[in-house]
Amino acid sequence: MNMKNYDVIIVGTGVGGCFTALHLPEDKKVLMITKSQLEESDSFLAQGGICVLRDENDFDSFFEDTLRAGHYKNKKESVEIMINSSRETIDELIKFGVDFENKDGELLYTREGAHSKPRILYHEDVTGKEITQKLLAQVKKRKNIEILEYTTMVDIITKENKCIGVVIKKDEEITPVFAENIVLATGGIGGIYENSTNFPHLTGDSLAICKNHGVKLKDISYIQIHPTSLYSKKPGRKFLVSESVRGEGALLYDKNFERFTDELIPRDKLTEKINAQMKKDNTNFVWLDMREIIKKGIDIEKRFPNIIKKCREEGYEPTKECIPVVPAQHYFMGGIDVDSNSQTSMKNLYAVGETSCNGVHGANRLASNSLLESLVFAKRVADHINSKNEKNEMAVEEIDLEKYKNLTKLFQDYKNLIFKEIEEDKIRKGEENE
Repeated sequence: MNMKNYDVIIVGTGVGGCFTALHLPEDKKVLMITKSQLEESDSFLAQGGICVLRDENDFDSFFEDTLRAGHYKNKKESVEIMINSSRETIDELIKFGVDFENKDGELLYTREGAHSKPRILYHEDVTGKEITQKLLAQVKKRKNIEILEYTTMVDIITKENKCIGVVIKKDEEITPVFAENIVLATGGIGGIYENSTNFPHLTGDSLAICKNHGVKLKDISYIQIHPTSLYSKKPGRKFLVSESVRGEGALLYDKNFERFTDELIPRDKLTEKINAQMKKDNTNFVWLDMREIIKKGIDIEKRFPNIIKKCREEGYEPTKECIPVVPAQHYFMGGIDVDSNSQTSMKNLYAVGETSCNGVHGANRLASNSLLESLVFAKRVADHINSKNEKNEMAVEEIDLEKYKNLTKLFQDYKNLIFKEIEEDKIRKGEENE
């Protein structure tokens, strides 16, 4: 691979990376890289939907729902930006071809846990897949965007607190690549956990890399456990059973098939209830009953086709019986500290989506705010890059590539550093709350 220079390098091909790329002018030379296949991002896995401000009367309740779910640890300015930008963002997605459920041309809204009212748009039970695929299709049309799959960011290249490029590995070759602006859109940290709904290659490398270069991190002990993943003895990624299932009326039962909680409390509170019930019952799961949705006259095979399909693959028939569910690591609210334009503490380095922390989610994410937050602040990244009046002279540094020869050890070091930082952040927060 020959060394190349770009205007913008985007690390990640989920909705954050794609939406950033699509809002950059076509005279900018853009490189997008991803560790795996294009579609293997957490964005692609999102099932439930995407929040939107329904009308001006919904702002106060949307704002309060987000803050209450986040234990009021949220950054209010960021929450306001997200909510006020939501309708414009949805309109753009529709223009890009995203097909949200509607009836006679009117968008349909559903409700999920901790929401005071229905304000969530969806596409069957694969909203993230629908949005990601449509955005990727648009990205592929842009002649100014080069995409590299199976390409890993090994490190960032810095000079005088400026990010000037990244070191990448593709086909066993390690290469420095330079750009005026670098956008980290690398997703979550589920790959470092045994039980997670994330893809295993999403291991939070950006956090360790940024820490090593003095870039500020924030709230990295804020890790969300989703209360309902499909219980399975098989190793690997856990299958998420969407919040929308409970939003449409599914109930949770203990081992005696009796209800033990309100199914629509915030995710962290529901996880606590489920864990306590499993401990009390001495079981590895609780039961989820989707038949209650059928009683409401909803066709669950049409509303949740992929969830039903997965349940049947695991040997369960949700139209006739309960399915076993268990909490699993799901989302990362902390990350690389960024401002309202997704700028990090290092010049020319941005972070967006799950790997960033702009304060929207606080200590616990409200259901279906993830896609919206990623999209809103991805556009702000592009807007900020576009607003730079002066073109920087491209910086190029001599890079010692020998230190990257043992990548197995390097990435294990990254993983160890992340766990260390998480534990230290927990201690700091514990001391603050004393």
